[in-house]
Amino acid sequence: MTKSTERHVPVLLTATMEYLQVRAGSTVVDCTLGLAGHSSEIVKQLGPKGTLIAFDRDPEALALAKEKLDRICEELGSQAPTVTLIGEAFSEAPMHVQPASVDALLADFGVSSLQLDEAARGFSFMADGPLDMRMDTRRGMTAAQVVNEAKEHELADLIYEYGEERRSRRIARAIVRGRQITTTGQLARIVASAAPAMKQDRIHPATRTFQALRIYVNRELDEIQALMEAAPTLLKPSGRLAVISFHSLEDRIVKDSLRQGAQQGIWTILTKKPAVAGEEEIERNPRSRSAKLRAAERQ
Repeated sequence: MTKSTERHVPVLLTATMEYLQVRAGSTVVDCTLGLAGHSSEIVKQLGPKGTLIAFDRDPEALALAKEKLDRICEELGSQAPTVTLIGEAFSEAPMHVQPASVDALLADFGVSSLQLDEAARGFSFMADGPLDMRMDTRRGMTAAQVVNEAKEHELADLIYEYGEERRSRRIARAIVRGRQITTTGQLARIVASAAPAMKQDRIHPATRTFQALRIYVNRELDEIQALMEAAPTLLKPSGRLAVISFHSLEDRIVKDSLRQGAQQGIWTILTKKPAVAGEEEIERNPRSRSAKLRAAERQ
């Protein structure tokens, strides 16, 4: 059955495009292609002399995005830009993009709707599936390997650091006792039993643990740090950067990197406070509720 890509709505699309200022003939890098929500709008503005370079390490997302962008470019005909899709993590951008060659660079961090919606990918406990969580299914350690092989203190530390979960030691102890753990449902039940929801909680008690494992398995914070260090070298003077984060750990790296860069004369920060979604967008796309958009211009 063909998956629909139309219901995966890009977050903060209007604000992102305003900050990127995509012009005909320019070169744009989309570091997190996903299902091409943002890139679909970008290619329409680039014109025949423009170039889009897009990265995604998820082979399934890359294939679906290619189908979508191919359709749009076919509709654009002679007005279509050059589109290059690269099936690698965005930290590899300096290996594929020339220094000081980019007019606008976009990154939309976190797990995609496609990954969350498919139980077989193991990102969500909303439907039971294998405990995988890898964005790149071709390589790397699965979440099942982490929970079944890591030492108790290692589990506690990663759940605390990447999930900001105060009950991490209790949860780690329960995970070790519950081994072998092979499915998302099994892990969610173990976590909820060890650390039940408290009255003030608005999220499932396993949410932070799943976040921590996902970040750890995919080295997400290392990826973001590498991108923020590389971005100034890839952008031309006056080139634009737009970054969308979904939780405090991501946003802190972006905010601190931009602030330090501004102090060093690298960036002019365009968002004194991050742009956030309005009520109408949140209603249309609940994922946007926690999104924060920060933008800067290369000096």
